[in-house]
Amino acid sequence: MVNKKPEWLIRRLPEKESLNKMEEMLVSLSLNTVCQEAKCPNIGECFKNKTATFMILGDICTRQCKFCAVTKGEPTHPDPAEPKNVAKAVKKLGLKHTVITSVTRDDLEDGGAEHFVHTIKAVRKYNPKTSIEVLVPDFDGKENSIQKVIDAKPEIINHNLETVAALYSVVRPQAQYLRSLELLQRVKTKDSSILTKTGIMLGLGEKEEEVMGLVEDLVKIQCDILTFGQYLRPTKEHLPVQEYVTPEKFQHYKEEAEKRGIKFVESGPFVRSSYNAAKGFDTLQNQENL
Repeated sequence: MVNKKPEWLIRRLPEKESLNKMEEMLVSLSLNTVCQEAKCPNIGECFKNKTATFMILGDICTRQCKFCAVTKGEPTHPDPAEPKNVAKAVKKLGLKHTVITSVTRDDLEDGGAEHFVHTIKAVRKYNPKTSIEVLVPDFDGKENSIQKVIDAKPEIINHNLETVAALYSVVRPQAQYLRSLELLQRVKTKDSSILTKTGIMLGLGEKEEEVMGLVEDLVKIQCDILTFGQYLRPTKEHLPVQEYVTPEKFQHYKEEAEKRGIKFVESGPFVRSSYNAAKGFDTLQNQENL
């Protein structure tokens, strides 16, 4: 366990004006963002640039992950107006690429897959030129649920592994490493035109050989995009940070992952799965067009 943050993890406070404008818009449409709920360190930068990661299916999660700041408990019924309101927000912000995630909803029969589909369709209807990236939960391994999302054909389907296999029982006690890998593999098997993406946090006690083993697993299932970011403890109730990974180490992981066959890698202390998400999509699109 480490206590003092190194200098490369010190960030300026976000501009209140940018935060207030974005929050007012989100409140007016009854929307949540993972930026706010997960206490993302990039919220100031993203809100200033008029971008956000929308979090659908409410703001209460049914899982008890030990790293996440999102509220746990008994969720409410999904808001039927939410898909259209997300589409309205995308239009107001003029987003060319939008990221939509959710809390995990194990209480719903399909895990909220149909709600994802409605949201994708609404965003497409009101923003036909906007590319869509969804960051989905594991849907408790239900194949018909992820198939619904695949059939809606977002440009990117993202599902975060979050950590190496050896730490799942501590970090993600209600999840399964192989189940998450199988979800990503299923996307590629059923529709190879959809880009797949995942991300992990570093600093939870993982070993380099475990990280490289994870990368090899992703190469085998043809995962396109991988993000590495630093785990930051949201509160004292969450898992302690075991290591503050240096920027040089992040660069090392990026180079090694690319060398092994991952097409696009974003790696750095402040990188999050949806941070600068358009960059990865645009890069791979340009490569295809060459």
